[in-house]
Amino acid sequence: MTNHTANHTERSAKTVTGAELLIRCLREEGVDTLFGYPGGAVIPIYDALYDCPDIRHILTRHEQAAVHAADGYARITGRPGVALVTSGPGATNAVTGIANAFMDSVPLVVLTGQVSTDLIGRDSFQEVNIFGMTMDVTKHNYVVMEVDQLPRILKEAFHIATSGRPGPVLVDLPKNIMNAKTEQGPLRHVSLRGYAPVPSIPQETINLIANRVSAAERPVLLAGGGVVSSGASEALRKLAENADIPVVSTLMGIGAFPSGHPLYLGMVGMHGTYAANRAVHQADLLLALGVRFNDRLSGKIQAFSPNSWKVQVDIDDAELGKNIPVHLGVHGNLSELMDGLAALTSPAPRGGRPWTAEAAGWRRSVPHFTAKPGTLNPQEVISLLHKLTDGEAIVATDVGQHQIWTAHHYKFKRARSFLTSGGLGTMGFGLPAAIGAAIGAEAAGRREPVICVTGDGSFQMNLQELMTAVDYGLPVKIAILNNGYLGMVRQWQQLFHQRRYSSVQISSPDYVAFAAAYGVTGLRASTLSEAEAVIRQGLELPGPVLMEFRVEEEQNVYPIVPPGESHDRMILE
Repeated sequence: MTNHTANHTERSAKTVTGAELLIRCLREEGVDTLFGYPGGAVIPIYDALYDCPDIRHILTRHEQAAVHAADGYARITGRPGVALVTSGPGATNAVTGIANAFMDSVPLVVLTGQVSTDLIGRDSFQEVNIFGMTMDVTKHNYVVMEVDQLPRILKEAFHIATSGRPGPVLVDLPKNIMNAKTEQGPLRHVSLRGYAPVPSIPQETINLIANRVSAAERPVLLAGGGVVSSGASEALRKLAENADIPVVSTLMGIGAFPSGHPLYLGMVGMHGTYAANRAVHQADLLLALGVRFNDRLSGKIQAFSPNSWKVQVDIDDAELGKNIPVHLGVHGNLSELMDGLAALTSPAPRGGRPWTAEAAGWRRSVPHFTAKPGTLNPQEVISLLHKLTDGEAIVATDVGQHQIWTAHHYKFKRARSFLTSGGLGTMGFGLPAAIGAAIGAEAAGRREPVICVTGDGSFQMNLQELMTAVDYGLPVKIAILNNGYLGMVRQWQQLFHQRRYSSVQISSPDYVAFAAAYGVTGLRASTLSEAEAVIRQGLELPGPVLMEFRVEEEQNVYPIVPPGESHDRMILE
């Protein structure tokens, strides 16, 4: 991406510093929120930000949390999230958040401070080669070596982050460049020669897929995160209803199709529902939309959907056939394909497909344990959250058992309402992502409750961000499922390592007292009736609320496909 042609640079009416030019470029891109944490290398930027009322800065308590919050903001709004951190440890603390966004295809622009150009490579104070460190977890990255390059680099960074398959772009900003003087202004237009991330899908390809859909006896639509990011959810619903085709989703695709819809069979993969996994296994046509077929989805590769004619559609041609061999790989925009299929696909026969009726009778629910008197099960907490919000909340999760229980028991009605770390599996993601989501929802005029569902292990990885929620009065409701274990690791040790529980018991603080120390209302429940009362109270209170649920310790997530097995080898309970 070094070849480029840029034009229409706005000349400044006066000489400005690189930092002032940076802020002007951000405003040109429509940035209204920065998530960050200051340090020595970025003091010039924060000084310029002081005079910019148009950009709101959210001060997190950790750089990793700043990037996760920008990530949550991007997932909710569909706009690029922007994070600003200092050099050295500030930049390295941000790497996990960058990798998380990269794995889940989230558009971010991450601005990192750097030592002055004359000090680079001298092991200077708070110097790291963040450019080199992040090459494998960014879509593209830059080091600004001359102040006059800044407008072009910023314009390219936002263009690359948001076009094609979205992803994070890093821009490294040496301190002397931020202090340098220039008469440059923001760039209005940019063209990257050879960079054309969205090719048109040939009409003959659309015709072929439409004919296959019409001729199939057991078709299945598999919705991935690409359906959400491309805005193709409504087109997917229309196609499924018109052709009467069952729909399954990946973890990242949850919300792309309404969870309560009669055609939705649930999530597919290692922890997928019986109906979803069985449908994929028996399908004769599998239309995979914005799906990269990672190992948690596919299981045993040789036995994945063995009798289906597989079509994979993705904006990134590198994903086509990478993990699962497919009969037809289509590089292009999902919305274009779905619109084309809607015009060509014949309506289902009167009364619907026999296959769809058969699949609708399979078990879509997952085991829902009935609590013993005086106890509380985690699945019941998630079901209560759904019931008391009518499925209208924005829900962010951390990673582990609670993540899968949320995917199964909270019924999401729309896209961009479920935020979770799918590819990297990052514990500590939930709370800062919920913070970013709350700010993004506020900016977009959305009024849904924002809930962070987390575990006692995950919450303790970024619990300091409770202060960020307090500072900005954010209505984030935190639901901690406290079972005293690193639950998913414990489950694997139970099922596959003869209950040899090694280093999975974890202690916690008194969460109610912890919340009080932050000036937050803390609530606790140990029974089903207490849980309902706590959730009702928590949703009614303004600002952040922490709700601890003391749940049964050794509850497992089912179904589960054992590692290396095919989808027809599920352990149901």
